[in-house]
Amino acid sequence: MDFPERFSTLPEYAFPRLRALLDSHAPGGAPLAMSIGEPQHAFPSFVSEALAEAMPLFNKYPPNEGAPDLLAAIGDWVAGRYGVTVDPATQILALNGTREGLFAACLALCPDRKAGGTPRVAMPNPFYQVYAVGAKAAGAEPLFVNATRETGFLPDFTALSEAELDQTAIAYVCSPSNPQGAVADADYWRALLTLAEKHDFYVFADECYSEVYRDTPPPGALQIATEMGVDPDRVVIFHSLSKRSNLPGLRSGFAAAGPRAMAELKKLRAYAGAPLPGPLQAVAAKVWRDEAHVIENRALYAAKFDRADAVFGDLPDYVSPPAGFFLWLPVPDGEAAALKLWTETGLRVLPGAYLSRDTDRGNPGKGFIRAALVAPPEDVDRGLLHIRDCLYS
Repeated sequence: MDFPERFSTLPEYAFPRLRALLDSHAPGGAPLAMSIGEPQHAFPSFVSEALAEAMPLFNKYPPNEGAPDLLAAIGDWVAGRYGVTVDPATQILALNGTREGLFAACLALCPDRKAGGTPRVAMPNPFYQVYAVGAKAAGAEPLFVNATRETGFLPDFTALSEAELDQTAIAYVCSPSNPQGAVADADYWRALLTLAEKHDFYVFADECYSEVYRDTPPPGALQIATEMGVDPDRVVIFHSLSKRSNLPGLRSGFAAAGPRAMAELKKLRAYAGAPLPGPLQAVAAKVWRDEAHVIENRALYAAKFDRADAVFGDLPDYVSPPAGFFLWLPVPDGEAAALKLWTETGLRVLPGAYLSRDTDRGNPGKGFIRAALVAPPEDVDRGLLHIRDCLYS
């Protein structure tokens, strides 16, 4: 039996690779995971009661595109956060987490041909791995744009050639970025959206970390596109409750776009998508309407970053991230550093190369490790000191 060649070049996913690297070795201390970005702060206290009240909805098929109350709550949140009015009925799609949407949107919107050839899907490097799989599944060619210290840890799409831009069908951007915590400011979005208008490609804005910031709320792609008067169908934004509200298991995300682009997303999802269960949609509507817990959550992360700054601030190559909840720490070799931390201290971190790909300009993840600051403060403190003592002393 033959298997499709389009996925044959995919590397092993990051976390199986990490297990293969570490698990044949005994930990050098009490195991502590800072390798995965799974929020561990308390979720809102009202969630349990809201879920209990909504249990009868398990007796009904859930709305595939999202219950009206959930869509209205998301629309109100977008308006309050970004000052942009979106029609809940025609511009918002409820998702089972954003990974589903980030993948399916590429299938729904990527053209079969672009500029007379195979379309390209541009993305940051390192990146959330679903971007490349979405491109491959759509029959497109991933175009890895290195995000380095020199580019502010964001992909510089303005450095692409005219031919590359003409062939680009979609550009993924993650802001705040995973893994570096970099923020695309208004000027960055304006430059990218100007390119998108000129070269006729979509902008997919993965904004899942938008509510975990230290000082200034990151601007959003749809916000800047609206201010510029850009065609609203050109921009698709993706958000979720996983990081904002510490509810990764709720699987509540959404996509918002112009009505024509959204119609294509909804058409595909009607055939291939799995709707969020009704009780979870009811809970999510309440969570999107509450901001008090988000403010508390943000303060917890800010305190952890302050602690990281105190531990690493004197290192010449340390960059204090303005948002997100990861540290992107420079090391001579990411795999060697991760193995050393595990065997000497029991700490698990992720080699940066597991999130990036080789390019003709090098692999921008090889000289880094990613550490997630999601654990309780005392565990984060222990992990930070392990990293400092083991790798930088």
